[in-house]
Amino acid sequence: MTTTTLAVLVPLIPFLGAAAGLLLGHAAPGFVRPLAVLPSLTSLVLAVLVAVHQGGDQAIDAHTELTPTGSVPIELALHIDGFAALVAVLVGVVASCVQIYSTGYLRDDPRYPSYTALVSLFTSAMLLVVYSGDLIVLLVGWEIMGICSYFLVGHYWETPEARAASIKAFLVTKLGDVPFLIGLFALATDAGSFRITTVLGTVASGGLHHPTLVALLLLAGVAGKSAQFPLHTWLPDAMAGPTPVSALIHAATMVAAGVYFVARLLPVFQASSAAMVVLAVMAAITMAGSALAALAQDDIKRVLAYSTIGQLGYMTGALAVGDRGAAVFHLLSHGAFKALLFLAAGVIIHASGTNSLAVMSRMKDLRIRVPDAYWTMTVALLALVAIPPFSGFFSKEAVLGAAEHVATGHTEQAPGAAGWIVLVAGLITAVLTAAYATRLWLLAFRGRGAEAPDHGRQPLTMTVVLWVLAVPSLAFGLAYGPLPDWFDGRDLTPVLTTSVLGTGLALVGGLVTYGAWRHTSAMAAGVPLGAVVAHPDADAGTVEAEAIAMHAPAFGDVAYAADPADPGRLLLGPLHRHAAVGFHLDAVYDVLFVRPVQAGAALVRFLDREVVDTYVRGAGALPRWLGAAVRRAQTGNVQTYVSALLAGTVVLVVAALLVATGA
Repeated sequence: MTTTTLAVLVPLIPFLGAAAGLLLGHAAPGFVRPLAVLPSLTSLVLAVLVAVHQGGDQAIDAHTELTPTGSVPIELALHIDGFAALVAVLVGVVASCVQIYSTGYLRDDPRYPSYTALVSLFTSAMLLVVYSGDLIVLLVGWEIMGICSYFLVGHYWETPEARAASIKAFLVTKLGDVPFLIGLFALATDAGSFRITTVLGTVASGGLHHPTLVALLLLAGVAGKSAQFPLHTWLPDAMAGPTPVSALIHAATMVAAGVYFVARLLPVFQASSAAMVVLAVMAAITMAGSALAALAQDDIKRVLAYSTIGQLGYMTGALAVGDRGAAVFHLLSHGAFKALLFLAAGVIIHASGTNSLAVMSRMKDLRIRVPDAYWTMTVALLALVAIPPFSGFFSKEAVLGAAEHVATGHTEQAPGAAGWIVLVAGLITAVLTAAYATRLWLLAFRGRGAEAPDHGRQPLTMTVVLWVLAVPSLAFGLAYGPLPDWFDGRDLTPVLTTSVLGTGLALVGGLVTYGAWRHTSAMAAGVPLGAVVAHPDADAGTVEAEAIAMHAPAFGDVAYAADPADPGRLLLGPLHRHAAVGFHLDAVYDVLFVRPVQAGAALVRFLDREVVDTYVRGAGALPRWLGAAVRRAQTGNVQTYVSALLAGTVVLVVAALLVATGA
């Protein structure tokens, strides 16, 4: 079997599994789990074989014209280079782990058959994006992922949060997809083709007529899909979906698609210095802002969601300084430890009965209840913080090293301003990342108070997956030596200066957070467990207070409006209340976009009902009145008709005489 045939089967098999699952899931429940797991595993094996055959050498290209479309043809094309081969393996690994994990996590869910079919379709769409050599075919996978995310985020559609989150995710990403589509057409018009290799050849020869406009249009779609500022607001709300879905979206699909797209078409963006600076600014705001927001979140999944936004900011920052090798390297390592973080969080939520870190902080011995989640999440958090020798250290330092090279003028693959922006923001984010990761670990596993509830042992399929993902989270970074062969020969070895500085800042962030936790824990030690603890930043009756109070029955009558032992409140101070709501960006969008649209809709409705309908009703009223008058004359009485005939005759005679006399 040729490499091209293997590559075609990689996205095709999960698609067939999804179709079979949707058709047979409810009719043959015994086939649901095999149809969920086997296609993903088979696709993973085939992706590994494709990667071995590709070997980091020359890209594999194959194409056939899909349909004649005129001057710009659409082709079913493959373009598999080292980036595509490795990212496809990542997608296969994470998707397989999610499907195996879900067999235990959603074992009693009545909608499990449709859920697992949608996960397979999601996987197939991402693999299509990764392997596609034609921009229109890539767009098909891009949009299918949007539909799948809508259904999967809204899996628990009975809850208003899930319904609102699914709609928000769909609309915000579509908001970015409109200019994205225009940018694709503009790019293909200049290149005369949707083939990626042809587009890149056009850019190399200087044939791109409007590089800045095209790049900015494409960046809008990337910002929506990869949850970058200012279109990132959908991702934290998407946590209303099942936890395995969060792991899939955050680690290997959907949000990774935007970063991968820019990496694939990086020369298009490098053709415009302005676009590279815009990309750097977008990455910087995303990194620092999301890290501050993560430090203020109470929901453990929202902490991880903002963490994903920030780590994607590192990837876009690497692209902003022209180093796609560092960007994809961090994409791969992040995929492993972020999938592990979400799946471990699912085990913790299952064991504690709550998403709230404030409630978990009042549970002692939670780490004893879930030792597998405790140890594996510790590994994943160390990778997130970029402590050597965990995988995140090597990939994050590769990003900072690339930014330092551009900032100091060692390379001119991007504007120097972009290098300084990414470097400074990346170092600041390193401190904040360590702070929110340490806070999460302390509140979740070092709680004090009531005994943690015992919900029984977690299914083996859930805990085994955690240890599988812990291996690359720990060891993947150690394999950075041979990776340059896959990344166009680019050396990914971290620069010593940025390595020492980045690691030192991470240690400072962790130690300061630990000190703040010790201080706040001492202050909270005298608070009785039965009390309702208020905080100046948390007003009674707020959504936060009500959400935390909902979990009180899990361990008696304890209800905390705000955790007095939360170091995030001490570290952020007055900024905490703003960071907790994402710096009010949703409120800004409500004022700038939602309310004007609603007002416009109300005006259109008024004009339609009160103006247009009035004319329509008036146009129908006159014939109706005339008809009524004529109907009244039709009495059916012959004498009346004869009298009217005679009267009319008399009138005509008189009129004729008057006319004759006048003449």
